Amino acid sequence: MSIFSIIDTSASGMTAQQLRVDVISNNIANADTTKTKQGGPYRREVPIFAERFVETPHGLVQRGVEVVKIVQDHSPFREVYDPSNPDAGKNGYVKMPNVNVLREMVDLISAQRTYEANATVIGDAKAMASSAMQIGR
Repeated sequence: MSIFSIIDTSASGMTAQQLRVDVISNNIANADTTKTKQGGPYRREVPIFAERFVETPHGLVQRGVEVVKIVQDHSPFREVYDPSNPDAGKNGYVKMPNVNVLREMVDLISAQRTYEANATVIGDAKAMASSAMQIGR
């Protein structure tokens, strides 16, 4: 594995984690959205990751990660008693998004740490390449 393939692999991880942060941020921003264009409460979204393969002279090689799609979480909505809310049903309950802000914050920290780990790998790969060039002089 070359230095460039190491950097490429880690860069794909950084890109995937950045998209994950964007999705989490959107979930948090919509944690109280009770009405969407589709008519119901906002549904939490989750990115789906998969291995990324590249063609090499030796065949297909796993080289990083990619986001395949973003799916909606179909866990049940929360129900909150608030008869004054215009979106409340006849029983006074409002269907709230299935977003748990605490869970989203934990996922956000995980995404940040993973992003940082990939950035560290890139920095180390650059340092190894620099050292190799110094040895060759």
